[in-house]
Amino acid sequence: MTKLPTDVSGRDVRAALERAGFVFRRQRGSHIVLRRDHPYARVIVPDHKQIRRGTLSQILAEADLTVDEFLRLLGR
Repeated sequence: MTKLPTDVSGRDVRAALERAGFVFRRQRGSHIVLRRDHPYARVIVPDHKQIRRGTLSQILAEADLTVDEFLRLLGR
């Protein structure tokens, strides 16, 4: 199993999720809400310079993505 990256920003996560079929819905403060219709999933991404490992793990679980899929979407 590949380790989660620790140098990922909220904007990087948003871009990767948009490549996975998520669509920007709204933003309130530093929280970005993304949604995918098929299969339905809603993810909230903090717009921070660095996303903590536990937060990123929870985002990937809600998005139903593996670490390897996420790294491929990031282009790493």
